[in-house]
Amino acid sequence: MSGGRPTPSSRPAVAPPRTPPPDLRLAGLAVAAWLTALTGLHVGVRPLLLAGGTAAVLSALGALHLLGRLGHARASVRRHGWIAVAVGLGVLCGAAATAGRLAVRDAPPIRVLAEQRAPVTAELVVRDDPRPIRSAGRPGMLLVSSELIRLTGPNGQRIRASARLLVLATDPGWRGLLPGQRVTAEGRLGVPRGGDLTAAVLGVTGPPERHGAPSWAQRAAGTLRAGLQRACAPLPDDPGGLLPGLVVGDTSRLPAAVEEDFRATGMTHLNAVSGSNVAIVVGAVLLVARWARAGPWLAGLLCGVALVGFVILVRPSPSVVRAATMGAIGLVALAAGRPRAALPALAAAVTVLVLLDPELAGDAGFALSVLATGGLLLLAPHWRDGLRRRGVPAGLAEALAVPAAAQVACGPVVAGISGTVSLVAVPANLLAVPAIAPATVLGVTAAVLSPVWPAGAGFVAWLASWPAWWLVVLARHGARLPAGTLPWPGGAWGALLLAGLTVALLVAVRRPLVRRLVAVVAVAALLGALPVRLLATGWPPPGWVVVACAVGQGDALVLPVAPGRAVVVDAGPDPGAVDGCLRRLGIREVPLLVVSHFHVDHVGGVAGVFRGRRVTAVLTPPSTDPASGRDAVRAAAASGRATLLGTTAGALHRVGGVDLLVLGPPYPLAGTRSDPNNNSLLLRATVAGVRILLPGDAETEEQHAVLARTAPEQLRADVLKVAHHGSAYQDDGFLAAVRPAVALVPVGAGNTYGHPNPALLARLSRGGARVLRTDTDGDLAAIRTGDGLAVARRGVRPGRPP
Repeated sequence: MSGGRPTPSSRPAVAPPRTPPPDLRLAGLAVAAWLTALTGLHVGVRPLLLAGGTAAVLSALGALHLLGRLGHARASVRRHGWIAVAVGLGVLCGAAATAGRLAVRDAPPIRVLAEQRAPVTAELVVRDDPRPIRSAGRPGMLLVSSELIRLTGPNGQRIRASARLLVLATDPGWRGLLPGQRVTAEGRLGVPRGGDLTAAVLGVTGPPERHGAPSWAQRAAGTLRAGLQRACAPLPDDPGGLLPGLVVGDTSRLPAAVEEDFRATGMTHLNAVSGSNVAIVVGAVLLVARWARAGPWLAGLLCGVALVGFVILVRPSPSVVRAATMGAIGLVALAAGRPRAALPALAAAVTVLVLLDPELAGDAGFALSVLATGGLLLLAPHWRDGLRRRGVPAGLAEALAVPAAAQVACGPVVAGISGTVSLVAVPANLLAVPAIAPATVLGVTAAVLSPVWPAGAGFVAWLASWPAWWLVVLARHGARLPAGTLPWPGGAWGALLLAGLTVALLVAVRRPLVRRLVAVVAVAALLGALPVRLLATGWPPPGWVVVACAVGQGDALVLPVAPGRAVVVDAGPDPGAVDGCLRRLGIREVPLLVVSHFHVDHVGGVAGVFRGRRVTAVLTPPSTDPASGRDAVRAAAASGRATLLGTTAGALHRVGGVDLLVLGPPYPLAGTRSDPNNNSLLLRATVAGVRILLPGDAETEEQHAVLARTAPEQLRADVLKVAHHGSAYQDDGFLAAVRPAVALVPVGAGNTYGHPNPALLARLSRGGARVLRTDTDGDLAAIRTGDGLAVARRGVRPGRPP
């Protein structure tokens, strides 16, 4: 009826309110400033100034154009136009800030002294905690990030400059330094590697001269951190070592095996202070404030107090301040009652941090913090709401969406760093969610209680060890799943490739047909590939007689005795690396560990061989140099209750079906290019009828001496572990006597020693050997087949040597 009241069925349907699009203007500013600073660290000042000038002109023209069309252009056009203007401003600001810092970094007075490797006296301010690094040449080396105040050159010239200096130290006196402490040190300057704001590298051998005491905040942090360690001391090694890492980033007691498991399952971010730690602590305070019905501003104030206290607890170093900034953004926005302000706040924080310190643009930790926070703000809410629309309970939807969003956002950076894509990372982090918050909150409580109530702190730490134990078990089992990680191109190109694929997939799955197709393909791949991997994992390959472990710049060889039992020859430089290799081979017992010589690249990982395994005996060479390596091996043997055995040339050691004949050194060699190398145990192993020559780091002198005192037929071997990582110091007559069909080269990627020597590899190939190297091929195996030898790389189909 015309003019009548509309019936209910004829009323126009009311469309649900549409969620306004996110405000990306500040995001464009932040991303542009970040990428400009990252590029500038590598290209230098002049290209930066050119880019900044071009961006300034374009931004000004774009802004004038938009202001001239104010009120005439559509809202979407204006929005995208202002985003473009913000991008130009980001390029301008990033270029200006980075160019100014690069000019300080490349100042001629410091650069000239660094190029001359001049001896200097430097007055410094420590910027971060001294960090131990593994070095095959200098065990116990520390890396100390510092800010230069004054430099005194060899001729007495004094240079005042606020430049970044990286200190490489071996003296134990550097270990106890705290951020903000002022010291003086003597050493030699060197040229940095580039790609950051470090003006020079200072190599020192002596202790620092300290000036004054650390700040009260650093002293308070030291007291609380030491109290937390004391509270965790009675706990089992794995959860007791993990808990301080979860709470304050202190991994000094974290077992290498646990660290390796966390890396394999994509949970390594839990071992460092990140935005998630801040979010948990401040979030707990926010929940209590909301429970007490505190107003938004009071809740925000309480969160701020908790944030400052947590930063003091974990030490206010640059990395901690960065993590605090990232983790607090969303919570402060929620506390203020404006959750939509979180993304602009994140963009503003990124912009300010990059402009204040352009070096953060190239820091992987900074990228992970920003991407994880961005994923939680942009992806997690939509995924959570989508799951709830499909009937998933609210709590479960939140628990599923949060780790998935963080993992998808951080995946490209992790893949670029590790060269792998973890398939277990999302489920592992999902299962870890219920344990992270209790472990963190209880750990912080134990640290706070430790100065005033040690017994109470110990009890709270014991409570916290239970969720920490769950994380250890989760990482351990996740690391052992077949096909848990897949190889991926490393570096920037690998990260960009995965980022592009991720964005394309996220856009494509918005269409129902594509979403169903992706789900079908994923399920088919899982059901089709997983049983194959379970039934025939491919590693270790059947019939293997020796495996050369990929442990970096070092040696670790494994000879099978029986299922789960093997002889290990050398342990590489890193406990985690050799332990991981033995786990992949399923080795649970080592009846004999052989040490060829005591250099750290052969014995630095000895603790990893003992980790979770019974080691019956340790066979050591006659030479005991260097003493530091000898003492490390003896200490590991004593703690593992293993028998120490000596040997001499001509001795035969038999373990099950493995025969080890000692061929060298025939006598003590002195005055050579490297006496420890040339007194390496030189062994010929026989496994299942296959001869394997293991010469340690023997160089020309020992090889020549052994050749002179040994019948050529005794040196003949099917497999040669190439001596000294493929160095050029090899005796041609020795190699001619061995005549191997397979040559395995344990060597570290990007080493500075020139290993392996190209001429040596060509010489071996011309002699008919199939040459494989751990830096490019990973773990290597020689395999006895029915009609000869085969070789395999980890995860690669075996192939026959020519």
